[in-house]
Amino acid sequence: MSTADQHHRIDYIEFNVASIAASKAFYGEAFGWTFQDYGPDYCEFRDGRLTGGFTHDAAQPGGALVVLYSTALEDSLAKVDAAGGRITKPIFAFPGGRRFQFTDPDGYELAVWSAT
Repeated sequence: MSTADQHHRIDYIEFNVASIAASKAFYGEAFGWTFQDYGPDYCEFRDGRLTGGFTHDAAQPGGALVVLYSTALEDSLAKVDAAGGRITKPIFAFPGGRRFQFTDPDGYELAVWSAT
């Protein structure tokens, strides 16, 4: 599937966790997930179909961070803003790309990322 086919589709989920080691142990044992570490504060998981990540931060019980992909990040931010979303983290760089985070009108936080 091309990146154009991925535009504005759910691409990734992230869990803020108190302990990456404990999360890896739990999800590895319970579901057989595999892991790739990216430093002490981030670990990517694979469940065989979907990838996501554990980031070392204050846990947010009640929901993972849903991450959508964009082929035009600035345009996506403008559309989210115009639609009434509240930008909680402006565009920032991270290993692998750039992203921003926002809350929807009900308060759910999501992110949008781009490889460029």
